[in-house]
Amino acid sequence: MTRHLITSALPYINGIKHLGNMVGSMLPADVYARYLRQRGHEVLFICATDEHGTPAELAAQEAGLPVAEFCAQQHEVQAGIYRGFELSFDYFGRSSSPQNREITQHMARQLNEHGFIEERAVRQVYSPADGRFLPDRYIVGTCPHCGYDRARGDQCENCTRVLDPTDLIEPRSAISGSTDLEVRETKHLFLLQSKMAGEVEKWLDEKSGPWPTLASSIARKWLSEGLHDRAITRDLEWGVPVPADTWPDLAAEGKVFYVWFDAPIEYIGATKEWADAAPDENRDWRSWWYEAEDTVRYTEFMAKDNVPFHTVMFPATQLGTREPWKTVDFVKAFSWLTYYGGKFSTSQKRGIFTDAALELLPADYWRYFLIANAPESDDSSFSWELFAGTVNKDLADTLGNLVNRVLSFSRKRFGDDVPAGGEPGEAEQRLGEEIAGLLEDYQNAMESLQYRKAAQALRSLWSAGNQYLEAKAPWIEIRTDQDAAALTLRTAMNLIYLYAVVSEPFIPGSAKAMRAAFAADDVSRQWVTADEAKALSFIPVGTAFTTPPVLFAKVTEEDLEAYRTQFGGED
Repeated sequence: MTRHLITSALPYINGIKHLGNMVGSMLPADVYARYLRQRGHEVLFICATDEHGTPAELAAQEAGLPVAEFCAQQHEVQAGIYRGFELSFDYFGRSSSPQNREITQHMARQLNEHGFIEERAVRQVYSPADGRFLPDRYIVGTCPHCGYDRARGDQCENCTRVLDPTDLIEPRSAISGSTDLEVRETKHLFLLQSKMAGEVEKWLDEKSGPWPTLASSIARKWLSEGLHDRAITRDLEWGVPVPADTWPDLAAEGKVFYVWFDAPIEYIGATKEWADAAPDENRDWRSWWYEAEDTVRYTEFMAKDNVPFHTVMFPATQLGTREPWKTVDFVKAFSWLTYYGGKFSTSQKRGIFTDAALELLPADYWRYFLIANAPESDDSSFSWELFAGTVNKDLADTLGNLVNRVLSFSRKRFGDDVPAGGEPGEAEQRLGEEIAGLLEDYQNAMESLQYRKAAQALRSLWSAGNQYLEAKAPWIEIRTDQDAAALTLRTAMNLIYLYAVVSEPFIPGSAKAMRAAFAADDVSRQWVTADEAKALSFIPVGTAFTTPPVLFAKVTEEDLEAYRTQFGGED
Protein backbone atom coordinates (compact mmCIF):
# COMPACT_ATOMS: atom_id res chain seq x y z
CA MET A 1 0.00 0.00 0.00
CA THR A 2 1.09 3.60 -0.66
CA ARG A 3 2.52 5.64 2.17
CA HIS A 4 0.54 8.86 2.52
CA LEU A 5 1.92 12.05 4.05
CA ILE A 6 -0.86 14.51 4.88
CA THR A 7 -0.47 18.05 6.19
CA SER A 8 -3.05 20.72 6.89
CA ALA A 9 -2.33 24.43 7.06
CA LEU A 10 -0.89 25.39 10.43
CA PRO A 11 -3.45 27.23 12.59
CA TYR A 12 -2.02 30.51 13.79
CA ILE A 13 -1.37 30.81 17.49
CA ASN A 14 -3.20 34.06 18.25
CA GLY A 15 -6.67 32.97 19.25
CA ILE A 16 -9.34 30.32 18.81
CA LYS A 17 -10.16 29.50 15.21
CA HIS A 18 -13.61 29.77 13.68
CA LEU A 19 -15.46 27.12 11.70
CA GLY A 20 -14.05 28.42 8.42
CA ASN A 21 -10.52 27.60 9.56
CA MET A 22 -11.67 24.13 10.54
CA VAL A 23 -13.29 23.28 7.20
CA GLY A 24 -10.56 25.02 5.20
CA SER A 25 -7.77 22.65 6.16
CA MET A 26 -7.75 20.51 9.30
CA LEU A 27 -11.13 18.76 9.10
CA PRO A 28 -10.97 17.63 5.44
CA ALA A 29 -7.40 16.48 6.03
CA ASP A 30 -8.62 14.39 8.96
CA VAL A 31 -11.48 12.87 6.95
CA TYR A 32 -9.01 11.86 4.24
CA ALA A 33 -6.47 10.49 6.73
CA ARG A 34 -9.15 8.39 8.45
CA TYR A 35 -10.40 7.06 5.12
CA LEU A 36 -6.92 6.09 3.95
CA ARG A 37 -6.15 4.31 7.21
CA GLN A 38 -9.37 2.33 6.84
CA ARG A 39 -8.30 1.30 3.35
CA GLY A 40 -5.06 -0.12 4.73
CA HIS A 41 -2.61 2.63 3.79
CA GLU A 42 0.23 3.80 6.00
CA VAL A 43 -0.59 7.40 6.89
CA LEU A 44 1.30 10.17 8.64
CA PHE A 45 -0.96 13.15 9.40
CA ILE A 46 1.01 16.17 10.59
CA CYS A 47 -0.01 19.60 11.82
CA ALA A 48 1.26 22.22 14.28
CA THR A 49 0.60 25.65 15.65
CA ASP A 50 2.20 28.46 13.64
CA GLU A 51 3.80 30.52 16.41
CA HIS A 52 6.18 33.05 14.89
CA GLY A 53 5.58 36.43 13.37
CA THR A 54 4.09 39.77 14.27
CA PRO A 55 0.58 38.71 15.37
CA ALA A 56 2.02 36.39 18.03
CA GLU A 57 4.04 39.23 19.52
CA LEU A 58 1.08 41.61 19.40
CA ALA A 59 -1.31 39.07 20.94
CA ALA A 60 1.17 38.27 23.72
CA GLN A 61 1.63 41.97 24.39
CA GLU A 62 -2.13 42.42 24.63
CA ALA A 63 -2.38 39.44 27.01
CA GLY A 64 0.42 40.83 29.18
CA LEU A 65 2.53 37.67 28.80
CA PRO A 66 5.98 36.85 27.47
CA VAL A 67 5.49 35.64 23.94
CA ALA A 68 6.94 32.17 24.67
CA GLU A 69 4.54 31.67 27.57
CA PHE A 70 1.61 32.99 25.55
CA CYS A 71 2.35 30.59 22.69
CA ALA A 72 2.75 27.61 25.01
CA GLN A 73 -0.63 28.32 26.60
CA GLN A 74 -2.40 28.85 23.30
CA HIS A 75 -0.91 25.68 21.84
CA GLU A 76 -2.50 23.65 24.63
CA VAL A 77 -5.83 25.43 24.19
CA GLN A 78 -5.91 24.75 20.46
CA ALA A 79 -4.72 21.16 20.85
CA GLY A 80 -7.58 20.52 23.29
CA ILE A 81 -10.15 21.87 20.85
CA TYR A 82 -8.82 19.72 18.02
CA ARG A 83 -9.00 16.66 20.25
CA GLY A 84 -12.62 17.62 20.90
CA PHE A 85 -13.25 17.61 17.14
CA GLU A 86 -11.58 14.16 17.04
CA LEU A 87 -8.89 15.27 14.61
CA SER A 88 -6.61 12.26 14.30
CA PHE A 89 -3.23 13.98 13.97
CA ASP A 90 -0.31 11.62 14.29
CA TYR A 91 1.48 14.61 15.70
CA PHE A 92 0.46 18.19 16.48
CA GLY A 93 3.66 20.15 16.91
CA ARG A 94 4.88 23.71 17.36
CA SER A 95 6.78 25.86 14.88
CA SER A 96 8.81 27.23 17.80
CA SER A 97 10.29 23.77 18.39
CA PRO A 98 14.05 23.14 18.40
CA GLN A 99 13.51 20.74 15.51
CA ASN A 100 12.00 23.44 13.31
CA ARG A 101 14.75 25.88 14.24
CA GLU A 102 17.40 23.30 13.31
CA ILE A 103 15.87 22.40 9.93
CA THR A 104 15.02 26.01 9.01
CA GLN A 105 18.57 27.15 9.68
CA HIS A 106 19.92 24.16 7.76
CA MET A 107 17.80 24.98 4.72
CA ALA A 108 18.84 28.64 4.85
CA ARG A 109 22.51 27.64 4.87
CA GLN A 110 21.96 25.31 1.91
CA LEU A 111 20.14 27.98 -0.06
CA ASN A 112 22.96 30.40 0.68
CA GLU A 113 25.61 27.87 -0.36
CA HIS A 114 23.93 27.43 -3.75
CA GLY A 115 23.55 31.14 -4.39
CA PHE A 116 19.85 31.58 -3.66
CA ILE A 117 20.13 33.92 -0.66
CA GLU A 118 21.58 37.39 -0.79
CA GLU A 119 22.13 40.01 1.89
CA ARG A 120 20.79 43.38 0.79
CA ALA A 121 20.55 46.84 2.22
CA VAL A 122 16.94 47.96 2.18
CA ARG A 123 14.97 50.96 3.21
CA GLN A 124 12.45 49.92 5.84
CA VAL A 125 9.72 51.61 7.78
CA TYR A 126 10.81 52.86 11.20
CA SER A 127 8.47 54.13 13.90
CA PRO A 128 9.95 56.78 16.21
CA ALA A 129 6.93 56.37 18.48
CA ASP A 130 7.71 52.67 18.93
CA GLY A 131 11.51 53.06 18.76
CA ARG A 132 11.95 50.20 16.28
CA PHE A 133 11.84 49.04 12.70
CA LEU A 134 8.40 47.72 11.88
CA PRO A 135 8.11 44.31 10.22
CA ASP A 136 5.55 44.23 7.44
CA ARG A 137 2.74 42.88 9.62
CA TYR A 138 3.32 45.66 12.14
CA ILE A 139 2.12 48.07 9.46
CA VAL A 140 -1.50 48.30 8.38
CA GLY A 141 -3.20 50.51 5.85
CA THR A 142 -5.38 50.56 2.76
CA CYS A 143 -4.71 48.03 0.00
CA PRO A 144 -3.85 49.83 -3.26
CA HIS A 145 -5.50 47.05 -5.29
CA CYS A 146 -8.90 46.50 -3.64
CA GLY A 147 -9.23 49.38 -1.16
CA TYR A 148 -9.47 47.13 1.93
CA ASP A 149 -8.61 49.46 4.83
CA ARG A 150 -7.04 46.90 7.18
CA ALA A 151 -4.54 45.33 4.79
CA ARG A 152 -1.27 44.15 6.34
CA GLY A 153 2.12 45.12 5.06
CA ASP A 154 2.81 41.64 3.67
CA GLN A 155 -0.53 40.57 2.20
CA CYS A 156 -4.08 41.84 1.84
CA GLU A 157 -6.32 39.20 3.36
CA ASN A 158 -9.24 40.54 1.35
CA CYS A 159 -7.86 40.16 -2.20
CA THR A 160 -4.86 37.95 -1.24
CA ARG A 161 -2.41 40.15 -3.17
CA VAL A 162 1.12 40.07 -1.77
CA LEU A 163 2.28 43.52 -0.69
CA ASP A 164 5.24 45.46 0.60
CA PRO A 165 4.60 47.90 3.45
CA THR A 166 5.44 50.83 1.20
CA ASP A 167 2.57 49.80 -1.12
CA LEU A 168 -0.03 50.65 1.53
CA ILE A 169 -2.07 53.83 1.41
CA GLU A 170 -2.08 55.79 4.69
CA PRO A 171 0.10 53.26 6.56
CA ARG A 172 0.17 53.23 10.37
CA SER A 173 1.87 51.27 13.15
CA ALA A 174 -0.06 48.24 14.34
CA ILE A 175 1.55 48.70 17.77
CA SER A 176 0.89 52.34 18.59
CA GLY A 177 -1.32 53.41 15.69
CA SER A 178 1.15 56.17 14.90
CA THR A 179 1.22 57.48 11.35
CA ASP A 180 4.56 59.19 12.03
CA LEU A 181 6.61 56.68 10.11
CA GLU A 182 10.05 57.07 8.59
CA VAL A 183 12.03 55.07 6.08
CA ARG A 184 15.54 54.09 7.19
CA GLU A 185 18.20 51.74 5.87
CA THR A 186 18.81 48.28 7.33
CA LYS A 187 19.93 44.90 6.04
CA HIS A 188 17.95 41.73 5.37
CA LEU A 189 18.30 38.36 3.67
CA PHE A 190 16.49 37.83 0.38
CA LEU A 191 15.42 34.54 -1.18
CA LEU A 192 16.29 34.90 -4.87
CA GLN A 193 13.08 33.48 -6.25
CA SER A 194 13.70 35.17 -9.60
CA LYS A 195 16.66 32.82 -10.17
CA MET A 196 14.37 29.82 -9.60
CA ALA A 197 11.35 30.94 -11.62
CA GLY A 198 11.97 28.55 -14.52
CA GLU A 199 12.71 25.66 -12.20
CA VAL A 200 9.59 26.27 -10.12
CA GLU A 201 7.46 26.56 -13.26
CA LYS A 202 8.81 23.26 -14.57
CA TRP A 203 8.10 21.64 -11.20
CA LEU A 204 4.57 23.05 -11.25
CA ASP A 205 3.99 21.76 -14.79
CA GLU A 206 4.92 18.26 -13.63
CA LYS A 207 2.93 18.32 -10.40
CA SER A 208 -0.20 20.42 -10.84
CA GLY A 209 -2.02 18.51 -13.57
CA PRO A 210 -4.47 16.75 -11.25
CA TRP A 211 -4.83 19.64 -8.79
CA PRO A 212 -8.25 21.28 -8.44
CA THR A 213 -8.65 24.49 -10.46
CA LEU A 214 -8.70 26.64 -7.34
CA ALA A 215 -5.20 25.55 -6.33
CA SER A 216 -3.56 25.41 -9.75
CA SER A 217 -4.97 28.75 -10.93
CA ILE A 218 -3.66 30.61 -7.88
CA ALA A 219 -0.19 29.09 -8.31
CA ARG A 220 -0.21 29.92 -12.03
CA LYS A 221 -1.28 33.47 -11.31
CA TRP A 222 1.73 34.00 -9.06
CA LEU A 223 4.08 32.63 -11.68
CA SER A 224 2.53 34.64 -14.50
CA GLU A 225 3.02 37.83 -12.51
CA GLY A 226 6.70 36.95 -12.12
CA LEU A 227 8.61 35.61 -9.14
CA HIS A 228 10.29 38.39 -7.22
CA ASP A 229 13.13 38.14 -4.77
CA ARG A 230 11.64 38.21 -1.29
CA ALA A 231 12.99 39.32 2.07
CA ILE A 232 13.01 36.32 4.41
CA THR A 233 14.15 38.03 7.63
CA ARG A 234 12.40 40.38 10.01
CA ASP A 235 13.11 42.61 12.97
CA LEU A 236 11.33 40.66 15.68
CA GLU A 237 12.19 39.27 19.09
CA TRP A 238 10.36 35.97 18.49
CA GLY A 239 11.24 33.63 15.66
CA VAL A 240 13.88 31.32 14.26
CA PRO A 241 17.13 33.29 14.62
CA VAL A 242 19.43 33.88 11.70
CA PRO A 243 22.40 31.52 12.32
CA ALA A 244 25.45 33.41 13.58
CA ASP A 245 27.89 31.05 11.87
CA THR A 246 26.66 32.19 8.45
CA TRP A 247 25.45 35.75 8.97
CA PRO A 248 27.15 37.04 12.15
CA ASP A 249 26.23 40.71 11.65
CA LEU A 250 22.53 40.04 11.10
CA ALA A 251 22.47 37.58 13.98
CA ALA A 252 24.01 40.22 16.23
CA GLU A 253 21.21 42.60 15.22
CA GLY A 254 18.67 39.99 16.33
CA LYS A 255 17.20 39.25 12.90
CA VAL A 256 14.84 36.27 12.68
CA PHE A 257 13.43 34.44 9.70
CA TYR A 258 10.14 35.53 8.17
CA VAL A 259 7.27 33.40 9.44
CA TRP A 260 6.30 32.35 5.91
CA PHE A 261 9.83 31.02 5.43
CA ASP A 262 9.89 28.81 8.53
CA ALA A 263 6.18 27.89 8.86
CA PRO A 264 6.01 25.43 5.90
CA ILE A 265 9.34 23.97 6.99
CA GLU A 266 7.57 23.12 10.26
CA TYR A 267 5.78 20.30 8.43
CA ILE A 268 9.21 18.68 8.31
CA GLY A 269 10.07 19.96 11.78
CA ALA A 270 6.89 18.52 13.27
CA THR A 271 7.64 15.16 11.65
CA LYS A 272 11.01 15.21 13.41
CA GLU A 273 9.20 16.19 16.64
CA TRP A 274 6.98 13.12 16.11
CA ALA A 275 10.04 10.91 15.74
CA ASP A 276 11.86 12.45 18.71
CA ALA A 277 8.77 12.08 20.91
CA ALA A 278 9.03 8.28 20.79
CA PRO A 279 12.72 7.34 20.59
CA ASP A 280 11.99 3.72 21.54
CA GLU A 281 9.80 3.26 18.45
CA ASN A 282 12.62 4.02 15.99
CA ARG A 283 10.46 6.37 13.96
CA ASP A 284 12.26 7.45 10.80
CA TRP A 285 11.20 11.01 9.99
CA ARG A 286 13.60 11.24 7.07
CA SER A 287 11.89 8.39 5.22
CA TRP A 288 8.84 10.65 4.85
CA TRP A 289 10.69 13.74 3.65
CA TYR A 290 14.13 12.88 2.29
CA GLU A 291 14.66 10.83 -0.87
CA ALA A 292 10.95 9.95 -0.67
CA GLU A 293 9.72 11.23 -4.03
CA ASP A 294 8.77 7.76 -5.28
CA THR A 295 7.76 6.16 -1.98
CA VAL A 296 5.44 8.75 -0.43
CA ARG A 297 2.37 10.55 -1.76
CA TYR A 298 2.17 13.99 -0.15
CA THR A 299 -1.19 15.83 0.05
CA GLU A 300 -1.61 19.35 1.45
CA PHE A 301 -4.90 20.89 2.63
CA MET A 302 -5.32 24.66 2.93
CA ALA A 303 -7.52 27.68 2.34
CA LYS A 304 -6.97 29.66 -0.83
CA ASP A 305 -4.98 32.46 0.83
CA ASN A 306 -2.27 29.96 1.80
CA VAL A 307 -1.90 28.48 -1.67
CA PRO A 308 0.79 30.83 -3.09
CA PHE A 309 3.20 30.20 -0.24
CA HIS A 310 2.76 26.42 -0.40
CA THR A 311 2.81 26.03 -4.19
CA VAL A 312 5.55 28.54 -5.04
CA MET A 313 7.61 29.82 -2.12
CA PHE A 314 7.95 26.55 -0.17
CA PRO A 315 8.76 24.45 -3.27
CA ALA A 316 11.30 27.10 -4.30
CA THR A 317 12.88 26.77 -0.86
CA GLN A 318 13.02 22.99 -1.11
CA LEU A 319 14.33 22.94 -4.68
CA GLY A 320 16.94 25.61 -3.96
CA THR A 321 18.60 23.58 -1.23
CA ARG A 322 19.67 21.09 -3.92
CA GLU A 323 18.71 18.33 -1.51
CA PRO A 324 16.13 15.62 -2.25
CA TRP A 325 13.28 16.95 -0.11
CA LYS A 326 9.82 15.55 -0.77
CA THR A 327 7.60 18.10 -2.53
CA VAL A 328 3.82 18.13 -2.56
CA ASP A 329 1.95 15.87 -4.98
CA PHE A 330 -1.60 17.15 -4.52
CA VAL A 331 -2.92 20.44 -3.17
CA LYS A 332 -6.53 20.54 -1.99
CA ALA A 333 -7.52 24.17 -1.60
CA PHE A 334 -10.76 25.60 -0.22
CA SER A 335 -12.57 28.89 -0.61
CA TRP A 336 -14.06 30.75 2.34
CA LEU A 337 -16.82 29.69 4.68
CA THR A 338 -18.67 32.90 5.50
CA TYR A 339 -21.18 33.64 8.23
CA TYR A 340 -24.44 34.69 6.57
CA GLY A 341 -22.31 36.00 3.70
CA GLY A 342 -20.02 38.08 5.95
CA LYS A 343 -16.84 37.49 7.89
CA PHE A 344 -16.57 35.74 11.20
CA SER A 345 -15.55 38.32 13.81
CA THR A 346 -14.56 37.81 17.42
CA SER A 347 -14.67 41.51 18.26
CA GLN A 348 -18.14 41.94 16.78
CA LYS A 349 -19.39 38.67 18.34
CA ARG A 350 -20.37 37.51 14.90
CA GLY A 351 -20.13 33.84 14.03
CA ILE A 352 -19.34 30.68 15.92
CA PHE A 353 -15.83 29.65 16.83
CA THR A 354 -14.59 26.14 17.43
CA ASP A 355 -14.57 26.21 21.23
CA ALA A 356 -18.13 27.53 21.40
CA ALA A 357 -19.29 25.00 18.80
CA LEU A 358 -18.18 22.09 20.96
CA GLU A 359 -19.96 23.56 23.97
CA LEU A 360 -23.23 23.58 22.03
CA LEU A 361 -23.24 20.21 20.31
CA PRO A 362 -21.04 17.11 19.86
CA ALA A 363 -18.28 17.18 17.27
CA ASP A 364 -20.06 14.91 14.77
CA TYR A 365 -22.80 17.48 14.16
CA TRP A 366 -20.18 20.02 13.08
CA ARG A 367 -17.97 17.57 11.23
CA TYR A 368 -20.77 16.30 9.02
CA PHE A 369 -22.29 19.71 8.35
CA LEU A 370 -18.98 21.34 7.46
CA ILE A 371 -17.85 18.59 5.09
CA ALA A 372 -21.27 18.27 3.45
CA ASN A 373 -21.18 22.02 2.76
CA ALA A 374 -17.44 22.42 2.17
CA PRO A 375 -16.43 25.50 0.13
CA GLU A 376 -14.54 23.46 -2.45
CA SER A 377 -14.77 25.72 -5.50
CA ASP A 378 -16.74 28.76 -4.35
CA ASP A 379 -17.40 30.40 -1.02
CA SER A 380 -20.19 28.85 1.03
CA SER A 381 -22.21 30.54 3.72
CA PHE A 382 -22.95 29.25 7.20
CA SER A 383 -26.42 29.93 8.51
CA TRP A 384 -28.15 28.45 11.51
CA GLU A 385 -31.11 27.56 9.31
CA LEU A 386 -28.92 25.56 6.92
CA PHE A 387 -27.12 23.94 9.84
CA ALA A 388 -30.38 22.88 11.49
CA GLY A 389 -31.79 21.59 8.21
CA THR A 390 -28.71 19.45 7.54
CA VAL A 391 -28.55 18.05 11.07
CA ASN A 392 -32.26 17.34 11.32
CA LYS A 393 -32.73 15.83 7.87
CA ASP A 394 -29.51 13.92 7.29
CA LEU A 395 -28.27 13.00 10.75
CA ALA A 396 -31.38 12.84 12.92
CA ASP A 397 -34.05 11.66 10.45
CA THR A 398 -32.11 9.66 7.87
CA LEU A 399 -29.40 7.97 9.95
CA GLY A 400 -30.26 8.34 13.62
CA ASN A 401 -33.93 7.47 13.26
CA LEU A 402 -33.12 4.34 11.24
CA VAL A 403 -30.73 3.08 13.90
CA ASN A 404 -33.15 3.75 16.73
CA ARG A 405 -36.29 2.32 15.20
CA VAL A 406 -34.64 -0.83 13.85
CA LEU A 407 -32.90 -1.76 17.08
CA SER A 408 -35.79 -0.70 19.33
CA PHE A 409 -38.44 -2.54 17.30
CA SER A 410 -36.35 -5.71 16.97
CA ARG A 411 -35.59 -5.74 20.68
CA LYS A 412 -39.26 -5.27 21.51
CA ARG A 413 -40.46 -8.09 19.22
CA PHE A 414 -37.52 -10.52 19.06
CA GLY A 415 -35.43 -9.87 22.14
CA ASP A 416 -31.82 -8.80 22.63
CA ASP A 417 -30.24 -10.95 19.90
CA VAL A 418 -30.13 -10.54 16.13
CA PRO A 419 -33.14 -12.55 14.87
CA ALA A 420 -32.87 -15.43 12.39
CA GLY A 421 -35.92 -15.19 10.17
CA GLY A 422 -36.11 -16.21 6.54
CA GLU A 423 -33.54 -16.29 3.79
CA PRO A 424 -32.70 -13.15 1.76
CA GLY A 425 -34.90 -12.70 -1.28
CA GLU A 426 -35.25 -10.43 -4.28
CA ALA A 427 -35.64 -7.27 -2.21
CA GLU A 428 -32.44 -7.98 -0.29
CA GLN A 429 -30.58 -8.76 -3.51
CA ARG A 430 -31.67 -5.45 -5.05
CA LEU A 431 -30.67 -3.64 -1.85
CA GLY A 432 -27.24 -5.28 -1.85
CA GLU A 433 -26.62 -4.27 -5.46
CA GLU A 434 -27.71 -0.71 -4.73
CA ILE A 435 -25.53 -0.47 -1.63
CA ALA A 436 -22.50 -1.81 -3.51
CA GLY A 437 -22.97 0.80 -6.25
CA LEU A 438 -23.38 3.65 -3.78
CA LEU A 439 -20.34 2.46 -1.86
CA GLU A 440 -18.33 2.66 -5.07
CA ASP A 441 -19.58 6.23 -5.61
CA TYR A 442 -18.52 7.10 -2.07
CA GLN A 443 -15.08 5.55 -2.52
CA ASN A 444 -14.52 7.35 -5.83
CA ALA A 445 -15.44 10.69 -4.31
CA MET A 446 -13.17 10.14 -1.34
CA GLU A 447 -10.27 9.04 -3.53
CA SER A 448 -10.63 12.19 -5.64
CA LEU A 449 -11.11 14.43 -2.58
CA GLN A 450 -14.53 15.65 -3.67
CA TYR A 451 -16.08 16.14 -0.28
CA ARG A 452 -19.55 17.32 -1.21
CA LYS A 453 -19.92 14.37 -3.57
CA ALA A 454 -18.67 12.04 -0.85
CA ALA A 455 -21.23 13.42 1.60
CA GLN A 456 -23.96 13.04 -1.02
CA ALA A 457 -22.98 9.40 -1.60
CA LEU A 458 -22.90 8.72 2.14
CA ARG A 459 -26.33 10.31 2.52
CA SER A 460 -27.60 8.12 -0.34
CA LEU A 461 -26.29 5.02 1.44
CA TRP A 462 -28.27 5.98 4.53
CA SER A 463 -31.36 6.79 2.43
CA ALA A 464 -31.24 3.40 0.72
CA GLY A 465 -31.72 1.74 4.10
CA ASN A 466 -34.75 3.88 4.87
CA GLN A 467 -36.28 3.14 1.48
CA TYR A 468 -35.80 -0.59 2.06
CA LEU A 469 -37.47 -0.34 5.47
CA GLU A 470 -40.39 1.64 4.12
CA ALA A 471 -40.90 -0.87 1.30
CA LYS A 472 -40.64 -3.94 3.52
CA ALA A 473 -42.44 -2.37 6.53
CA PRO A 474 -41.46 -4.94 9.21
CA TRP A 475 -43.99 -3.40 11.64
CA ILE A 476 -46.68 -4.62 9.19
CA GLU A 477 -44.90 -7.82 8.10
CA ILE A 478 -44.82 -9.06 11.67
CA ARG A 479 -48.60 -9.29 11.79
CA THR A 480 -48.66 -12.11 9.24
CA ASP A 481 -45.08 -13.36 8.77
CA GLN A 482 -42.66 -13.15 11.67
CA ASP A 483 -39.83 -14.71 9.68
CA ALA A 484 -40.14 -12.03 6.98
CA ALA A 485 -40.10 -9.27 9.60
CA ALA A 486 -37.06 -10.85 11.28
CA LEU A 487 -35.25 -11.01 7.92
CA THR A 488 -35.97 -7.33 7.27
CA LEU A 489 -34.72 -6.30 10.69
CA ARG A 490 -31.62 -8.48 10.44
CA THR A 491 -30.81 -6.97 7.04
CA ALA A 492 -31.29 -3.49 8.46
CA MET A 493 -28.96 -4.30 11.36
CA ASN A 494 -26.30 -5.30 8.88
CA LEU A 495 -26.87 -2.00 7.12
CA ILE A 496 -26.33 -0.20 10.42
CA TYR A 497 -23.04 -1.99 10.83
CA LEU A 498 -22.00 -1.08 7.30
CA TYR A 499 -22.93 2.54 7.98
CA ALA A 500 -20.83 2.47 11.13
CA VAL A 501 -17.78 1.36 9.18
CA VAL A 502 -18.00 3.62 6.14
CA SER A 503 -19.25 6.72 8.02
CA GLU A 504 -16.29 6.74 10.41
CA PRO A 505 -14.26 9.38 8.52
CA PHE A 506 -17.19 11.82 8.77
CA ILE A 507 -18.70 11.03 12.17
CA PRO A 508 -16.21 8.96 14.18
CA GLY A 509 -17.97 9.26 17.54
CA SER A 510 -21.34 8.13 16.22
CA ALA A 511 -19.72 5.40 14.12
CA LYS A 512 -18.09 4.03 17.25
CA ALA A 513 -21.45 4.03 19.07
CA MET A 514 -23.11 2.14 16.20
CA ARG A 515 -20.39 -0.50 16.13
CA ALA A 516 -20.51 -0.85 19.91
CA ALA A 517 -24.21 -1.71 19.72
CA PHE A 518 -23.27 -5.18 18.48
CA ALA A 519 -21.50 -7.55 20.86
CA ALA A 520 -19.80 -9.45 18.03
CA ASP A 521 -18.20 -6.41 16.40
CA ASP A 522 -15.08 -7.49 14.54
CA VAL A 523 -12.81 -4.68 15.72
CA SER A 524 -10.22 -5.64 13.10
CA ARG A 525 -12.62 -4.79 10.28
CA GLN A 526 -11.60 -1.50 8.72
CA TRP A 527 -13.58 -1.42 5.48
CA VAL A 528 -16.29 -3.16 3.48
CA THR A 529 -15.74 -4.74 0.07
CA ALA A 530 -18.29 -4.61 -2.72
CA ASP A 531 -19.08 -8.32 -2.29
CA GLU A 532 -19.56 -7.86 1.45
CA ALA A 533 -21.83 -4.91 0.76
CA LYS A 534 -23.94 -7.03 -1.57
CA ALA A 535 -24.21 -9.87 0.93
CA LEU A 536 -25.01 -7.68 3.97
CA SER A 537 -24.05 -10.44 6.40
CA PHE A 538 -21.64 -8.83 8.85
CA ILE A 539 -23.55 -9.61 12.04
CA PRO A 540 -24.25 -13.32 12.75
CA VAL A 541 -27.69 -14.46 13.82
CA GLY A 542 -27.89 -14.60 17.61
CA THR A 543 -25.47 -11.75 18.20
CA ALA A 544 -26.42 -9.76 21.27
CA PHE A 545 -27.09 -6.07 20.68
CA THR A 546 -28.13 -2.99 22.60
CA THR A 547 -29.95 0.14 21.56
CA PRO A 548 -27.59 3.12 21.88
CA PRO A 549 -28.80 6.48 23.16
CA VAL A 550 -30.25 8.82 20.56
CA LEU A 551 -27.40 9.49 18.13
CA PHE A 552 -28.54 12.91 16.99
CA ALA A 553 -30.98 15.23 18.70
CA LYS A 554 -32.87 17.61 16.43
CA VAL A 555 -32.14 21.33 16.47
CA THR A 556 -35.41 23.01 17.48
CA GLU A 557 -36.79 26.43 16.61
CA GLU A 558 -36.10 27.44 20.22
CA ASP A 559 -32.48 26.34 19.77
CA LEU A 560 -32.19 28.37 16.59
CA GLU A 561 -33.50 31.50 18.23
CA ALA A 562 -31.04 31.12 21.08
CA TYR A 563 -28.12 30.53 18.69
CA ARG A 564 -28.97 33.56 16.56
CA THR A 565 -29.22 35.71 19.66
CA GLN A 566 -25.89 34.49 21.04
CA PHE A 567 -23.82 34.40 17.87
CA GLY A 568 -25.58 36.74 15.48
CA GLY A 569 -27.78 35.97 12.53
CA GLU A 570 -28.75 37.43 9.22
CA ASP A 571 -28.52 41.21 9.25
